[in-house]
Amino acid sequence: MTPLPAAAALDQFFLDARSKLLETAAIFDRIGRGAGAEAAAADPRAAKLRRAVEALLGDAPNKAELLQQIFSLAYDPEWPRPAPRF
Repeated sequence: MTPLPAAAALDQFFLDARSKLLETAAIFDRIGRGAGAEAAAADPRAAKLRRAVEALLGDAPNKAELLQQIFSLAYDPEWPRPAPRF
């Protein structure tokens, strides 16, 4: 499968990306303005959000993979298998 040319990808996805970035900025603004913003900034979830933004600003070609790794639990071979529900 041939990748979409960069100019076509920019044309096709610019408005979606712009919208999602604006929404993300608004979320950061709400967190920063809210009561207890200092405590929220120390929350591990906030640290993951900051790491994700840093990954987006980096030069790595696999940004989606990096973000998935940031927000996923590490693999544990000892996790119990779920039992059937019926």
